[in-house]
Amino acid sequence: MTDPLPSRIARSGAAAGCVATVDRRATRAAASVLALGGTAADAAIAANAVLAVTSPHLCGMGGDLWAVVHRDGEAPVVLDAAGRAGAGVSAERLRAEGFHRMPFRHRWEAVPVPGCVDGWCHLHARFGRLALAAALEPAIELAAAGFRPNELLLAAGFLLDGLDLDGIGPSLHPDATVRRPGVAEALTAIASHGRDGFYGGPFGQGLLRAAEGVFVAADLAAPAARWVEPVAVEVMGATVWVPPPPSQGYLLPAILAVAAGTDLGTDDRDPDWLARLVAATAVTGHDRPALLHEHADPGDLLADRRLEGWIAGARRWRPGDATASWWQTGDTTAICVRDAGGLSVSLLQSNAADFGAHLTVPGTGIGLHNRGVGFSLAPGHPALLAPGARPPSTLSPAIVTSGPRHLRAAIATMGGDSQPHLLAQHLARLLHGRADPATVLAEPRFTLQRATGIGFDLWDDGAGDLELVTDGVGRARWQPERTWGERARRHPRRSPVFGHAQLIAPTAPDAWIAAAEPRVAEADAEAVENG
Repeated sequence: MTDPLPSRIARSGAAAGCVATVDRRATRAAASVLALGGTAADAAIAANAVLAVTSPHLCGMGGDLWAVVHRDGEAPVVLDAAGRAGAGVSAERLRAEGFHRMPFRHRWEAVPVPGCVDGWCHLHARFGRLALAAALEPAIELAAAGFRPNELLLAAGFLLDGLDLDGIGPSLHPDATVRRPGVAEALTAIASHGRDGFYGGPFGQGLLRAAEGVFVAADLAAPAARWVEPVAVEVMGATVWVPPPPSQGYLLPAILAVAAGTDLGTDDRDPDWLARLVAATAVTGHDRPALLHEHADPGDLLADRRLEGWIAGARRWRPGDATASWWQTGDTTAICVRDAGGLSVSLLQSNAADFGAHLTVPGTGIGLHNRGVGFSLAPGHPALLAPGARPPSTLSPAIVTSGPRHLRAAIATMGGDSQPHLLAQHLARLLHGRADPATVLAEPRFTLQRATGIGFDLWDDGAGDLELVTDGVGRARWQPERTWGERARRHPRRSPVFGHAQLIAPTAPDAWIAAAEPRVAEADAEAVENG
């Protein structure tokens, strides 16, 4: 067995808040905002803004945002800040150019209106306590004064591809001091003028010029964010709350329900535990491309007849031929925060794939996401690229409650198509196996992969021809090679294909733990006394 993963946890009581992120600078910014009396919403914005400065390969103001927000004793709500396609997009025009699927990079058609800043403003307006400027101040100071790049950003540097990212370039090295004045200016404009300072300011005006013909002023004037009802499913003795379509969040409770329906055991050391969760993942996900679009009905996606069919399919499912796997360098960041008042936030903010579309708004240092890769170009498809449409999204933050809506977990992870099956492993251990929350993120993980290299087309060819990928943690546990043979592959235990998960959960009445991803050296969790 390999050495155990390092513990990155913080413990707090009822009088303290706690936070977990992938970067200690973001965690400390959130903790400082909590210490000032800010809410979990203020703190989540502070952490996200810092990550927009330090981690443009994961997230940024040019990307989208989803969050599930819960106050003790109440039903959670979902913030959908996923942008819409511009007024000038055309699936027919792309097909005429020879595209059979959405272009992945270097095309403005793959860039919906970024929803991140609208998401911050909506989250702050409903749940914030401090001024928005106070939540953004740590990020503004960091962007102006400079910072040292962490190993995640350094590892992603080879993907920069000549991008103008305001201080981040091919000469990046560990001792560099990175200053991002353009990003500081954009954050300052938001702090002073809210959404208008961004969408109506230099960023918005520059976007209209750079993507001439794809966006019009009305695209940026219409808010990208909205509050929506979550999907709620009772499973494994708890209620799992996830975003509705166009998020793929429904797959998380579906995987858990199918695994439970195939008699998933409580011992994750049992090879049958692995086999049943893998089968549940495969059968629930294989038809996602046909089922998921912005108008999909969650009741239909999780109808009894569909769950029963998936359970029957899971009992029969066997893997196809092995393929090579792909290496993901990052595309999303997860932030989990709880405050002393009982407000919890599970937030995901994303560029989609590494540096997104590899397009920037000149002069701002802000890159654009490529969430438009979720659209289809097939005529008549319900997720067809069209003006004003929103693409299917992989972003799947979750809140779990039990009893009279008491928090059992706030959890989220990066991972593209893999997000639901990464989260399902954590929650199966936590809810079904009754694992200590302090150990959940350090346990072995699996993911299913395909040899395509982009991380957003796992299910394009159904559930066949998949590869099981496990990490190097706990080699004596599953030994999947014994039953999967060449269809099983191990990656190093710190491989990013296993996501960057963050978790907040109770350990006892009025006692909480924040657990940060142990596979990332810079990930951090912190508890702080706050009011």
